[in-house]
Amino acid sequence: MRYIINDQVVLSRPLEGPLAAHIGSFARWVNEQGYAFCSLRRQVLLAACFSHWLGEKDVRVHSVWSEQAVQYLRYRARRVQIHKGDTAALRYLIEFLNREGVIPVEETAEPRPNPVEQCAGEFERYLREERVLAEATIINYMPHIRGFLKHRFGNGTVKLSHLCAGDVVGFVQRQAPRLHPKRSKLLTTALRCFLRYARYRGEVTVDLAAAVPVVPNWSKTGIPRAITSEHVRQLLASINQGTAIGRRDYAILLVLARLGLRSSEVVFLDLDDIDWNVGQLSVRGKRGQCTKLPLAADVGKAIATYLRRGRPESTSRRVFLRAKAPLRGFRGPAGVGSIVRHSLQRAGIDAPTHGTHQFRHGLATEMLREGASLAEIGEVLGHRHPQTTTIYAKIDINALRTLALPWPGGAR
Repeated sequence: MRYIINDQVVLSRPLEGPLAAHIGSFARWVNEQGYAFCSLRRQVLLAACFSHWLGEKDVRVHSVWSEQAVQYLRYRARRVQIHKGDTAALRYLIEFLNREGVIPVEETAEPRPNPVEQCAGEFERYLREERVLAEATIINYMPHIRGFLKHRFGNGTVKLSHLCAGDVVGFVQRQAPRLHPKRSKLLTTALRCFLRYARYRGEVTVDLAAAVPVVPNWSKTGIPRAITSEHVRQLLASINQGTAIGRRDYAILLVLARLGLRSSEVVFLDLDDIDWNVGQLSVRGKRGQCTKLPLAADVGKAIATYLRRGRPESTSRRVFLRAKAPLRGFRGPAGVGSIVRHSLQRAGIDAPTHGTHQFRHGLATEMLREGASLAEIGEVLGHRHPQTTTIYAKIDINALRTLALPWPGGAR
């Protein structure tokens, strides 16, 4: 006799055990996440077998917890071959039951942090809650601060009142030669921020931030590495828009090239950020800054095509979603960076870099060549300070020629 779950999954025996009443809703949830039918069938079958095993153990529904899933897989491995995704499938089941309130959320006792981690954690909370710094800035600061605390206090008690200028100078002198100049600059910036925090807390009474050595790192010494307009056209033409993934990737690349958005800004675009009536896009940049940009006709058409014929059904409000289950937005900018990198490789384009920032540089370069001012470029790119945009003055060769001084002794 066959037993059918949600008109999709066929089982050879009836559902049994404490989870039997919830496997149907679990199957619907898995289907909504966009999993392929074979994966859906596997997850439902595994949930049914797990519930049967719990029933044999006389476990009631409110007593189910994640460790039992581990125990069941060990039991199962002694009888049948374990599939690669079985562990993840049971983890999804436990998460689903937690979210639905079927089983209580487990309270796990986290290990007590060592003194260095405890001090670093308090500083991290200060940066996030009181300074409200961008998450990327916090992520970049923290390894340097943990390294400094480890260097000074080792595994012992952290007493910031014991810090002196020699500790600060010695750490920078030791670390800076090993780092790229830009990383060295980040190290000293993070260290000054931490030492001001220590003084703010009253644990340091002198201005140790002033003792942080200055690392030579002249700003704007390089020339922006911009992708050429010809390479942009070649890249866009190489995308197969006959597939859902192709329509998504084409829209993302067009947004990068025409609007010059940062990869993080593309990732966190919401459906509510698009005003189709006035043709406008609201972009949330650094520090929560919101910029409204005109939605170019070709960009709007590409996004609309993806939304209608490429974007999978999902409860997520993100504009661009992953192509594989679970169907949700990208976790971070790395997802967009991966699309750019693989698209350039497939097209055989020898671009200046494999990153997304080359499109911002490319847009600024084209605007400058068409006569836009640095102020106009900065407004489009969402620069908070005019100095940030001045780097593009280096690529205006015609304007720079007027500033060149004559060669002593005349032309040769």
